[in-house]
Amino acid sequence: MTIRRILLFAFLLVSLLPAVALTRLAFDRSRAAMLGEIEQGVMRSTAAVSAEADQLLYERLLNATTWNHLEVMQDLRIDDVDKRLSSFLSEMKLRYGGTYRALHAVDAQGRIVASSDAARIGQVHAAPRPWAQAALPGGLVRVERPRKEAEGRIMLLRVAIPSQFEDGDAGDLLLEFDWAAMQAVLDHASDATRQLLLVDTGGLPLGASSGLLPQIDRDRSLPAGWWPPPGGLHAFDRDGHPYAEGAVIVGHARSPGLGRFPGLGWSYLMLQSRQVALAPVQRMAWAFAGLLAVTALVTILASLLVAGKIARPVLALTDFTRRYAQPSERPQLPEGGPAEIGELGRSFVRLVDDLAHSQQTLAQASKLAAVGEVTALLAHEVRTPLGILRSSAQTLRQEEGLGPEARELLQIIDSETGRLNRLVSSLLDSARTRSPQFAAVDLHALARHAATLLNTQLRDRRIRFELDLQASQSMLDADGEQLTQVLLNLTMNALQILPPEGRIEIASRNEPGRLLVEVSDDGPGIAAADRGRIFDPFVFKREGGLGLGLAVVRQILRQHGGDISAGESRLGGACFRFWLPLQGTRIP
Repeated sequence: MTIRRILLFAFLLVSLLPAVALTRLAFDRSRAAMLGEIEQGVMRSTAAVSAEADQLLYERLLNATTWNHLEVMQDLRIDDVDKRLSSFLSEMKLRYGGTYRALHAVDAQGRIVASSDAARIGQVHAAPRPWAQAALPGGLVRVERPRKEAEGRIMLLRVAIPSQFEDGDAGDLLLEFDWAAMQAVLDHASDATRQLLLVDTGGLPLGASSGLLPQIDRDRSLPAGWWPPPGGLHAFDRDGHPYAEGAVIVGHARSPGLGRFPGLGWSYLMLQSRQVALAPVQRMAWAFAGLLAVTALVTILASLLVAGKIARPVLALTDFTRRYAQPSERPQLPEGGPAEIGELGRSFVRLVDDLAHSQQTLAQASKLAAVGEVTALLAHEVRTPLGILRSSAQTLRQEEGLGPEARELLQIIDSETGRLNRLVSSLLDSARTRSPQFAAVDLHALARHAATLLNTQLRDRRIRFELDLQASQSMLDADGEQLTQVLLNLTMNALQILPPEGRIEIASRNEPGRLLVEVSDDGPGIAAADRGRIFDPFVFKREGGLGLGLAVVRQILRQHGGDISAGESRLGGACFRFWLPLQGTRIP
């Protein structure tokens, strides 16, 4: 062997070993970072599904523990002779648009006295042993295991109807919850590469996304090795049999509950195909192997340049992903490197930003749900004595021998208790917004109507009110009552803070595909540091306020596919700017 060949061999040996080592180190660090992100992503997705399902279930339980205390439920005692209770149940079923298969009120003997389905009235409904139960402030809800019926699966919710006239219960309120709503939650979070499995506390499957339904047996517990360890969020690898082909990454989240509702202990398992999840890693491995083959044919300098070209962007992306999630100032996305790595970095940024926005939305919804729960409890405690007072006054008015003065006093008691009951209903409406009832409405007409409603207060306080409605298109698919509430809340905020001779203006104009509305005043304005916080519940600057009005306004607008922001008006004070999609472009 010539000296030239020996030097060439030594040169290649010295150049290739560091290149292989550096490339392997860069690949291992990148692979570990990507695997960690994949597992975290599966866990976050599973947690999001669990939270969404708990929210859906909590709303149904809250319906049960709210409706069972309504005055109309007392018609159960007289067999609903005027059909008022049946009409109420039919209206609730229609209002919730397919959420409930049917609603029934049964007496103490289990006979259906009132129902949203007239054909079921008079039938006897057996009360099996409850499968689970949830204690809420409004009562104890007994839950039966989801069962299959001719038209699909339902889950029965049963809550006692307390009698307002005697000790004990008048009967039970039954809510046949359509399991298709829960199925939609599972299907929405699944796709061709990931499926969801829902199991109860005993490990029995309750449901699954549509792609997994044929593989589950609801009467058989999970096989050995599928049940995760105790705790909240987990991610683990295992063979997919009998639910999937090949290896899977399993994300587990236990039902976290919501507010004072602790959840029913259900567990959610997300099965992510490991092969699909690791496809980017495999592609990156082939890219590294190709680069190593190239480095075997070039000089040490070329080898180092190629290795550095691959290693630096990957390490920079790994460092970027680690620092991006920290609470400190976020770094800039590193530039350069292969297009796949750049796209991965941009996808990571979008994922983190979307999760941050989702967390803010969930926190907002949780706060408003907590306010609604407390308000419902207070309303129940007030409505019960009001109902007793009103019923007593109505009974006394039937007595003979009462003088005109006594009858007049009883009439006053009756009317005033009715007024207080309406005030309690207003309190509930301000703390909890209902789902919007969409119809064609003209926002300009709503603005003029709001001005008419506030005319007396504006005149008394000598406030100048102007409408500058410039939008050529003002028709919306919206809930007119809720948008009127938005306009009144924003105008009342300005009215309550302005001094005499102040000025309020409502202006509108069109932007592509949407209607922009500005409510401005010439008052003291809003500090820049507070503009992002004033829409959170319990954040207020006006003495005596509760900090709920603007939170409700933002919730209503987001339910309509719009949003709101606060800034400085051209009048020198505060400006609340909100937008809504025009008719025919509403975001579902």
